Amino acid sequence: MEPGNNTQSSELFLLGFSEDPELEPLIFGLFLCMYLITVFGNLLIILVIISDFHLHTPMYFFLSNLSFVDISFTSTTIPKMLQNIENQSKVITYEGCIVQVYFCIFLAGLDDFLLIVMAYDRFVAICHPLHYTVIMNPRLCGLLVLVSWMVSAMHSLLQSLMALQLTFCTKVEIPQFFCELNQMVQLACSDTFLNNMVMYLASVLLAGGPFAGILYSYSKIVSSIRRISSTQGKFKAFSTCASHLSVVLLFYCTSLGVYLSSAATHSSHSSAIASVMYTVVTPMLNPFIYSLRNKDLKKALKRVYGIISIKRPIVLGQMKCP
Repeated sequence: MEPGNNTQSSELFLLGFSEDPELEPLIFGLFLCMYLITVFGNLLIILVIISDFHLHTPMYFFLSNLSFVDISFTSTTIPKMLQNIENQSKVITYEGCIVQVYFCIFLAGLDDFLLIVMAYDRFVAICHPLHYTVIMNPRLCGLLVLVSWMVSAMHSLLQSLMALQLTFCTKVEIPQFFCELNQMVQLACSDTFLNNMVMYLASVLLAGGPFAGILYSYSKIVSSIRRISSTQGKFKAFSTCASHLSVVLLFYCTSLGVYLSSAATHSSHSSAIASVMYTVVTPMLNPFIYSLRNKDLKKALKRVYGIISIKRPIVLGQMKCP
């Protein structure tokens, strides 16, 4: 293949987890279950927040955005993988791969930005409780989310446009279950110096920046909590940010685990399995973390369940009436 001439119409191959056909039904069933749990759990969070006016606050507005992003993130990768297993194929078109790269970068970055926005919300709520409603007004909340979407979109667009300039001299086999930009850059036969520089710079600014902001916010939160005299007050203040802190630790620990595993081992299957942690497991666990550790959300879920339970006998009674 002549570099640059046939790349746009070529096909790439996603190697996935295993080449053993006997394992494919197990992998298909496992990922289908995880995908359905992720979609149902996050969709339930969104519907509960929309339906319960008690949750119409900045914290839950950001949480509903995070749930939407998690649904979109898993929907970018898992359905294509399931389709390939069903069709017994590992092929993805070059155009489809670029689109997948764009949305993976966009949604992963948006996830990161929403976490720092939520950390800022908890910082204001605990460190400046008397001014919380004034500072976290609807206009600022909407602006924070809008800026997060715009910066993530521009970053992913830049990375995708640069990926379009890559050329491949041989059959492209990506050792992942989705198109990952880093793997594509490594497999390219063209000069990738600029691509690597932009990726590393973006990682420092767009990943390290929000992480530093989260650390700063929680350092101030811990300092404020320590000044509270009563133990009950300290526990109540900490409980308001426990769910968010758990999600932050899960997100960054899994991302760090993927980076360390890819740097420590050259096994493609190990790298693919590690990637599952932040692309599938983290979005799947987020609804459980918030619903189990958040009292307001648990009460809202019970209220919604109570309304459904009341309406069901009424509907059944109307159906029995002549």
